[in-house]
Amino acid sequence: MNTTRAWGAEMPYMYEELVFDRIRTLHQEAERQRLVSRVQRLRRAREKAERASTRLHQVLARMA
Repeated sequence: MNTTRAWGAEMPYMYEELVFDRIRTLHQEAERQRLVSRVQRLRRAREKAERASTRLHQVLARMA
């Protein structure tokens, strides 16, 4: 009977640890997703700048 009480007393603590672990995991996943989004935005911006630079060089070459 004592083991049942001890186990029962441990359950809220274990549940709380599981909840905090899940919250921590979700925060880490969200941070990774924000990082991926920033990298994707930077890539798209770089590609857009490269295309604009290429168009500018083509126009300048035609003017010369």
